[in-house]
Parts: sequence; C-alpha cells; structure tokens
Amino acid sequence: MSILSRLALLFIAVPLLELFILIRLGGVIGLMPTLALCVLTGVAGAWLARREGLRALWSFQERLARGGVPGRALMDGLCILIGGAVLLTPGLLTDLLGFALLLPPSRRWIQARMQRRIERQVAEGSIRVTTLGGQAGAREASGWGFGPGGGGFGSKGSSGEEVREPRPAPGEIIQPEKRNDR
Repeated sequence: MSILSRLALLFIAVPLLELFILIRLGGVIGLMPTLALCVLTGVAGAWLARREGLRALWSFQERLARGGVPGRALMDGLCILIGGAVLLTPGLLTDLLGFALLLPPSRRWIQARMQRRIERQVAEGSIRVTTLGGQAGAREASGWGFGPGGGGFGSKGSSGEEVREPRPAPGEIIQPEKRNDR
C-alpha cells in the first residue's frame, strides 16, 4: 500500500468510521450521554497525557544526567505526543488508540511491535539507515568528517592516512582547540 493511499485511509476513512460509530452510539444511549462521553475522554486523556508526558521528561533528563542515551524516554515521549493528539479528535476508535499510547503497559506492547517491524524492514533492506555515529568504516564510506579533509573520529585525513582521535566519554564536553593564527 502506497503512502498516498495510507494517508487517504487515515484522513478520509477513519473520520467517516468515527462519525458512523458516534451516530450509532448516540442513537443507542442518547445525545447527551454521547457528548458527555466525548468530553470525559478528552479531559481524562489530557490529564493522562500531562502525567505521562512529565514522567517521560523526567526519565529523559535522568538518563541524560547519568550519561546514557534516553532511547526509551524518547519513544515514550513520541507515543505520548501522538496519543495526546489522537485524543483531541472526537471518536471512540481514536480514543482507544490514544489511551493505548498513553497507558504504559499497552504503550510498551505497541513499542515492542514497532521495534520488531522496523528491525525486520531494516534486515530486508526496505529501510536504510545512515548515521553520523557508529563505526569508522560507515563514516568513511559516506564521506563524513569535519574540518579540512575530513579529520573526524576515525576518518581519513587530508593525506589519506587513517586519523584515530580518542572518542569523548559520555557527557564529556569537548572544547575547541585554541589556535594562534593571528
């Protein structure tokens, strides 16, 4: 399925389905209870998004303070952002998706499935990943480096020889070299 057809499905079919469900629900339980349900899910979703968003932010900051990479906190933050945005749209299906992205147990399950899918697509070659970090060979192949002639961590110098500079420790601040060219 192409990206265009997926977007059409997302922006046309889902709202129509949501409208259909809300109309049917309104016919069964009445207009006021249906509106109250929409307001209640909006308020509960906003409260939950704020709580989980702050929790993800604290986790992100704590991980950075310990010198680590806040991968899970970033994924949590992305899921919480999407979940909160989805909860802003009226409808029961989008509310279910939004709450699933906001509640930690279901969010972990969704993240695990997303990770497996991405790993499978990378292994199949349908997703290619280019990074600026990692092994020196990857940087050399992509021509990454900084300064004249490259000169980045483990890249080729201007004369073609391998330049191996020490890697900074996690959280270490690298000061630029002072030059007396003047």
